[in-house]
Amino acid sequence: MKNTLSTTLLCLAALTTPGLRAADDILIADFEGADYGAWKTTGEAFGSGPAQGTLPGQMSVAEFQGKGLVNSFHQGDGSTGTLTSPEFKITRKFLGFLIGGGGWPGKTCINLLVDGSPVRTATGPNTQPGGSESLQPGQWEVGEFSGKMAVLQIVDEATGGWGHLNVDQIVQTDRKQPGLVANAERQFKITQRYLNIPIKKGAGKHEVTVLVDGRVEVKNVIELAGAEPDWWAFMDVSAWRGKTLTLRVDKLLENSPVLAMIEQSDTLKGAEKLYREPLRGQFHFSPRRGWNNDPNGLVFFNGEYHLFFQHNPYGWDWGNMHWGHAVSRDLVHWQELPDALAPDAFGPMFSGGAVVDWANTSGFGKPGHPAQVLFYTAAGNPTVQCLAYSTDGRNYTKFAGNPIVKQITGGNRDPKVIWHEPTKKWVMCLYVELNGVHTIHFLSSPDLKAWTYMSKTDGLFECPEFYELPVDGDAANRKWVLTAASGEYMVGSFDGTSFTPETAKLPGPSGNCCYAAQTFSDLPKTDGRRIQIGWLRTETPGMPFNQSMSIPQELKLISTPDGPRQTWTPVKELAVLRAKSHKSGPFTLEAGGTNPLSKVNAELIELRAEFDPGDAEEVVFTVRGATVSYDARKQELNVNGLRAPAPLRDGRQRLTIFCDRTGLEVFASDGLTYVPVSFHPPAADLTLGLQAKGGTVKMNSLEVHELRSAWKPR
Repeated sequence: MKNTLSTTLLCLAALTTPGLRAADDILIADFEGADYGAWKTTGEAFGSGPAQGTLPGQMSVAEFQGKGLVNSFHQGDGSTGTLTSPEFKITRKFLGFLIGGGGWPGKTCINLLVDGSPVRTATGPNTQPGGSESLQPGQWEVGEFSGKMAVLQIVDEATGGWGHLNVDQIVQTDRKQPGLVANAERQFKITQRYLNIPIKKGAGKHEVTVLVDGRVEVKNVIELAGAEPDWWAFMDVSAWRGKTLTLRVDKLLENSPVLAMIEQSDTLKGAEKLYREPLRGQFHFSPRRGWNNDPNGLVFFNGEYHLFFQHNPYGWDWGNMHWGHAVSRDLVHWQELPDALAPDAFGPMFSGGAVVDWANTSGFGKPGHPAQVLFYTAAGNPTVQCLAYSTDGRNYTKFAGNPIVKQITGGNRDPKVIWHEPTKKWVMCLYVELNGVHTIHFLSSPDLKAWTYMSKTDGLFECPEFYELPVDGDAANRKWVLTAASGEYMVGSFDGTSFTPETAKLPGPSGNCCYAAQTFSDLPKTDGRRIQIGWLRTETPGMPFNQSMSIPQELKLISTPDGPRQTWTPVKELAVLRAKSHKSGPFTLEAGGTNPLSKVNAELIELRAEFDPGDAEEVVFTVRGATVSYDARKQELNVNGLRAPAPLRDGRQRLTIFCDRTGLEVFASDGLTYVPVSFHPPAADLTLGLQAKGGTVKMNSLEVHELRSAWKPR
């Protein structure tokens, strides 16, 4: 290990840990009381007393001592004020403290005043979006003022981003604080598959550079745990077996144990709990570790469904965008593979699509082995579009000629590519903000490498999707659907150059947690379906992973009195998860009648019902504490307070509910209504219920399927 790191935490502990200060240290303030005591406040930023950690609307505050600290985020970044200590005598060589928050000199700072004049000042570290609310040690040498009276003033006069300050544990001491080591390093001779890396949510963010045989491979910003970690991330280093890997951290305290804590292993630390975590969705895909958002590059290749996704392998929150990668042969059971794309000199890896180049127009394929080609946004400065390719669906090579599309405007992103058979060319849909307007640009290429602008359509925001569907299954009557991240869509025609909308922008899913859905390309012609997966925004606090994917859905266009409309329905493959089924019907359900589901108790649920509302005002299902009700008069669905139109079809309502540990996905009106809802059912509540209100309901059929976990061996 270069820049030798001390193994003792004595000095830091003496400065910052209550009960461990050296006998001759003098505590100025630890902010553990209900109020500020003799300290005086002005303005509103500091509230009436110390904060007990994170304040409303604030990122998680970490690395303070005890339960309280100074936190000037009261009422947000717009509030201002000062907090001034009583006078004290300087009797030690150093004055130490913990500090975090805004880095604005003179505006978010702590000042030491002697004889009424500031003689020392310090700010937090943050001035740009992102950053961390973690407090870090600071220290001033004050021996020259020994014997003088002094005052500390904590200032918040900033009102914009990072317009607040965090301060804690102010101590006079004769011990010099450990210094910062720039570019601290540790070298590994790679003999095993993983490096296990300790993570602490809210800890200080460090730029961590991976060098292999002296060459920079990737950089990430990681909340490294300097003590007991929240969880362990893993870095797959198997591609560098036998080589020398260097981990370089931008700055660490001299006595930081972080680099020494990193372990090389052939197993994941904590793997014994993998897929058994309390908030792990049991039939929704989520990565083993870290954050996920948008599904990317959905493509069927070599007999497998490939799901790529936005992935932060080293954090619970968004950041360090890689393309994660998982494969399945049945759309239900997923195997996570190593990340396919990592950040590079062009920037982090943002969203995009994938195709199979059957005719080898790109030249990336080999005889009998067409290339799978990934298209992604490299979100550096400038923001550009790039590609990578593979002939085995496991190993990916970034194109040496990247970028394939240069920046059009800042933030252009999310290339989705299709093959347009009538004109024998590739078509790219790309989100571009143009003169303040959200647009989707259409570009064309003969070989996936050289692209030419063709046209644009206004009104849709990021993550475009473009596909053709038959109306009512009629192959002779096909329409194009242009959609984007929110799920809003337009139906129209496409001549190979321009998309012509034939509808206004139509609403997509009505819930609160599905975003950036994408459909699979290159499904076998014998399949004939259009299958979609979306990002299910379901937080999992306390877990080593965060967010998940929706269940796969089949998309169709059906005729309605208002014209063709899209439907969403769960794919048939999910039936493989049914472990035990309860079926009944037809029967009549009267208001105040017995709950026909009272004997069913289950954790993972698929519920299907078909009913004629009759003269009932409302039909109410309860699923593990969630309420799914149908208002027959308004023909409206209500899922835990989220309302969506749900018209009767042929006088009947057909309803499907999937309940997992982190959410509900509800489908109604033959798929015209899709309501995904983030929801954590109480672990002890396994009950289901059904009742009619205000009248009698004719239940034509009622099915409840208790589901098994998709993560357990079949």
